[in-house]
Amino acid sequence: MASTRLLVLGVVRIFQPVHGYDVRRELLSWRVDQWANVAPGSIYNALKSMTRDGLLEIVGTDQVGGRPERTTYRLTNDGENEFQALLRSTLWKVEPSLDPLMPALCFMPVMRREELMAALKHRITQVQGLLEHAEFAIAELPNASTPEHVKELYRLSAARAGAEIPWAQALLERLERGEYQIPHPGELGGARRGVAPRAAAAARRPAQVTAEARAARARGRGKRA
Repeated sequence: MASTRLLVLGVVRIFQPVHGYDVRRELLSWRVDQWANVAPGSIYNALKSMTRDGLLEIVGTDQVGGRPERTTYRLTNDGENEFQALLRSTLWKVEPSLDPLMPALCFMPVMRREELMAALKHRITQVQGLLEHAEFAIAELPNASTPEHVKELYRLSAARAGAEIPWAQALLERLERGEYQIPHPGELGGARRGVAPRAAAAARRPAQVTAEARAARARGRGKRA
């Protein structure tokens, strides 16, 4: 939500007074849905909610032909202050990025070693392609419609993606050496779902838990006697 608010406030600030439609069109031309997780529909919602919060104000509405009525926005003083606060907070505060690869790594033991290694090699190739694309994109900037500092968006994205390559190569080496129990025995031989994990958990249960259970049963037998 903070990313959406920052981007919407920033675009209104640049083009104000500006129609909501033009704010949406401008942000989608930046492909914010791909790198900022900003859904197209959330842009209009942000405009409405920030108007209610007093960060934006409606300058007017107009209608062209049979098209829907369009609202024009601009920042209020509170909106300018909020934009500046969000901008500085985002630059100064480091937060971990969400990575869709993390959930898949939780289930590495489900895959066979050969497929896991093939998938890692495929990912390395894909990342290398992204890095080459970024180099070509940076070489094309700036142009008539794109400011020069957009280069840094490509460089940051490339740096983060490129960091996966040495990690994947190191994991491949570990897998080649036979590290990790992949596939896990519970995933072999058509094991009934849930049975093997429960059995494995029981085997790993601390000895003191079992001892406590035996003591409790002994106390129960003593009371019945």
